[in-house]
Amino acid sequence: MFKTARMRKIRIVTLEKYVAPTVDALHEQGLVQISDISDSIQQDPELAELVTPAKATPYTGKLSSLLMKTNGISELLGNSLSEGHGIKDTLMSFISPDLPVQKEVEDLDTEAFIAKAEETLDQVGSKTHVIEGKLAALDSETSELKSNKSLARHLSNFDMDLALLKDSKYTSTTVGRINVESASEIKTKLSNLTDELDMFTVPSDDKDYEIIVVVTLKEFSDDVYATLRKFDFEKIEIGNVEGTPQQIISNADARLSAIESERATVKSELRVVAEQWDDEILALKEQIENEKEKNEILSAFVQTKDAYMLEAWVPVKDTEKVEQLVEKSSDGHCAFELIEVEGTDDENVPILQKNGWYSKPFEYLVDMYSPVRYNEIDPTIFVAIMFPLFFGFCLTDAVYGLVVSAIGVVLLRGMGKVNKTMNAFGWILIWSGLWAVILGLITNGFIGDFPERIMGFRLPTVFAPVEAFKHPDTILIIAIAIGVVYTNIGFIIGAIDNFRYGNKKEAIGSQLCWFVLEAGVILLAIGYLMPAIGMIGMALGGVLILACIGMLVYANGAYGVMDIFGFMGDVLSYARLLALCLATGGIAMTVNILAQMLDNMVPFVGIVLAIFIFIFGHIANFAFQVLGAFINALRLNYVEFFSQFFMGGKNKFEAFKANRTFTKTKH
Repeated sequence: MFKTARMRKIRIVTLEKYVAPTVDALHEQGLVQISDISDSIQQDPELAELVTPAKATPYTGKLSSLLMKTNGISELLGNSLSEGHGIKDTLMSFISPDLPVQKEVEDLDTEAFIAKAEETLDQVGSKTHVIEGKLAALDSETSELKSNKSLARHLSNFDMDLALLKDSKYTSTTVGRINVESASEIKTKLSNLTDELDMFTVPSDDKDYEIIVVVTLKEFSDDVYATLRKFDFEKIEIGNVEGTPQQIISNADARLSAIESERATVKSELRVVAEQWDDEILALKEQIENEKEKNEILSAFVQTKDAYMLEAWVPVKDTEKVEQLVEKSSDGHCAFELIEVEGTDDENVPILQKNGWYSKPFEYLVDMYSPVRYNEIDPTIFVAIMFPLFFGFCLTDAVYGLVVSAIGVVLLRGMGKVNKTMNAFGWILIWSGLWAVILGLITNGFIGDFPERIMGFRLPTVFAPVEAFKHPDTILIIAIAIGVVYTNIGFIIGAIDNFRYGNKKEAIGSQLCWFVLEAGVILLAIGYLMPAIGMIGMALGGVLILACIGMLVYANGAYGVMDIFGFMGDVLSYARLLALCLATGGIAMTVNILAQMLDNMVPFVGIVLAIFIFIFGHIANFAFQVLGAFINALRLNYVEFFSQFFMGGKNKFEAFKANRTFTKTKH
C-alpha cells in the first residue's frame, strides 16, 4: 500500500524456433515490461561480441498496411452506425453504453492470420468499395451543382443562355465583376486596345458592382485580361453550364433533391453492411494491433545464429510465474538470468503501484502530478483519504454533495464500464460527494439555509459548535489543525525518503527542523497559558525555536531562515477550506434570499421568477463551487503536501500485454 511493487530485471534466452510461442505467451499474460536490451549489452563488452541486434519480423510492414485498411473500414462503418444520432442518443451512450461482445478468435501464426485478415477485408471491402464509389460520385455531382448554382446567382440578371459566354473557336469571352465607379474608365481603356472587341455590363445584386462581359478575338484575350486586372476586377469562371441562370438554379435544386434521396438509399445499404460487419471489423482491428505489437517487439531483442535473448522488468512476486510460462512455451529450451535492482540507482525502474480497491482510483490524481519513484513511499492512500475530505470541506453542502455523488454513480454505471479513467473518476466523485453530504449536514449546509429560510425547520443533524456561519472561528481552527497534521505526515514521509537515500542534511533542513519548531511553539504557548510551568516552558520553547533556526542555517545556509515563512504559508494555506466553505453557503444563501424576496414582493409572476432564480442560481453556484473544490483539494495535496517529500519518477510499469476488448482466445 505504501510501497510500490518490488521489481527486478529478467533476461530470457531461448532458441529461435521457440521465440514466437514465448512472445505469444508473454503477450497474453501481460506479466512483464519488455525493454530494449541494446543499452545493457553495450555495457557488457564480452556479451556484445556474441550477439547482434534483432529486427522486427518481415510481416510488420504487411500488418501495418492491413491495420491502415482496417482503420479506414472501421471508421466508415462506425460513422454509418452513429449517423443520425441526436443529443438523446449521445447522452444515452454516455449513461448506458453498449458493452462490447468479445469474439472468440483462433490462435494462428502470423502468416495464417494475415491470410485470414486479407480474406475478411476483401470480403467487406468488396461491399464497401462499391458503396463508397456511389457516395463519391454523388458528392462530386453535388459539388458541381452547387458551383453552378453559385455561378447562376452571380449572373442572375442575365436573360440569356450562359453557354453563349463560353469561348468559341476564334473568340474569347471574359466575364467578371467590376466596381461601378471604374466602369466608364475600364470601357475606355478596353476600347483603345482594338476595334475587334465587344463589351457590355449588367447590374449585379451588389449595387456597388456590375457584371462586365468582354468578347474579343483570342489574340487580344491576354491584353484584355491584363487591362482588367489593373482595376478592381473579379473574374467569374464560366463552367460547363447551359440555360439561363433561373433554369440552371431550378434544374440544380431538382437534381440536388434527387441526389439526397439517392444518398439516403446508398447510406441505408452501407448501414446494412455496418450492422453485419462492424463487430467483426473491430475484432479484426484489435487482432491486427496485437499481432503487430508481437512482431515489432523482436526489435528490442538480441540474437545469435540459433537463439534470441530478451530483457524485461518483472514484479518480484511474478518472477516464478514468468519462468514457468517461458519454460512451458519453449518446451524447457530456455535459460534465465535475474538482475536485482535493490540498492542500485533506481531512478529508471518502472513502478507498479499496489493499492486496494478504495485507493486504486486515486492513482489517477497522483499520476496527474507525476509517477511515483521506485522505492519512494506511495502517497496514494493519503490522497485517497484527504482529497475527498478536502473536497467535501470546500463544498460543505449536503444537496450539492448528493448531486456530485449521483454524477459519480452515473459515470460508474455508464462510461465507467468501458473506460478505466471514467470508472476511477466515478469513484472519486462518489467519495468526495459523500464527504460534502456529511459535512453539510453537520454544519447546516443544505442548499444554503434552505430548510430554515424556506421550509421553516432546522436540520436535526446540525452540530451547533461547528455551524458554518455562526462559528467560522471553530471551522478555521479545524482547518489549520488538519493542515498541521497533514503537513507533518508529509515531513515524516520526506524524512524517511531522505534517510533512505542518504540525504541526512536534507532531512534535517527540510523536515526534522519543523518538528523542533512546532515543539518550541507549543512549549511557549503552554508556558504563557499555564503559570505553573511559566518561564520553564517558555525558556524551553525559545531554545527549541533557536535550535530550529540553527538546523535551517546548517542545512540551507543563512537564507534557510526564510523557510520559516514558507512553512507558515503552507500551514495557513489550509484556511482556504474555511473560505470555500463559507463561499458555497454564502452564495447559496444569497440565491435563497433573492428567490424569497421575488416571491414576496412581485405580484403574480413573482413565484415564477423566484423559481427561475432559485434553480439557475443554485446550478451556477454548484458548477463554480464544485470546480473550486476540485482544484483546491488538488492544490492542498500537490503544493502543500507533495512539496514536503515527493521526488517523482519517470516511468510506470507498462505491461507487454494483448488488448482483449473485442476478442478472446480459445482455450
